[in-house]
Amino acid sequence: MSEYQITKLNKVVRGSKRATYNIEEIHQILDDTFLCHIGYVWSDGAIVIPTAYGRDGDTIYIHGSLKNRMMTNLLEVGKASISVTHLDGLVMARSAFHHSANYRSATIFGNVRKVEDSEEKMKALQCILDHMVPGHWNNIRQPNTKEINATLVMAIKIDMASAKVRAEGVVDEKEDHELPIWSGVIPIKQVALAPISEKDLKEGISIPESVSKYVAKNKLS
Repeated sequence: MSEYQITKLNKVVRGSKRATYNIEEIHQILDDTFLCHIGYVWSDGAIVIPTAYGRDGDTIYIHGSLKNRMMTNLLEVGKASISVTHLDGLVMARSAFHHSANYRSATIFGNVRKVEDSEEKMKALQCILDHMVPGHWNNIRQPNTKEINATLVMAIKIDMASAKVRAEGVVDEKEDHELPIWSGVIPIKQVALAPISEKDLKEGISIPESVSKYVAKNKLS
């Protein structure tokens, strides 16, 4: 079982019993969504921005405009920290103190670099789109030279990472078990509804298989 090295930076201190450094588990947490939050410092203030990403091995790709403040800041600093969280359930205890949530969260630390090579740049953009909806890259008009040149792509190598996972029921005080109060877990799931085609589509254009597969996999069941 391969794990990320534990350092002062990625060591989980609070709730350490829920920590994992397992590479496969952390990669799965990353692969189960496409939205992350990235923190950076600007004008002596901390800012956190949500952004889409794609993962290819131990590299995370993000993209933006050439003057994207967050990305230019991270490139200047040379390091980044990324956070990803899944909310899986609301844990409703008998007491206010023991209310909680079931979740899977991962925090990534890595060195950043600007993607200059045009072939890698195109591959990175495909990675981001296919991370969102697998296989959809082949259904679209791919970026032209002007669009590629107007896009800043950044690669973040995963050097260290840790995750925390809670997947259990209510942990109440024993004396509270006799109280006439309901407790339990409300499962939470992000679902996909039926796709809505644009009204100006040319006649005969059908929903791509990649979209149909995504909806079928993530529909309410």
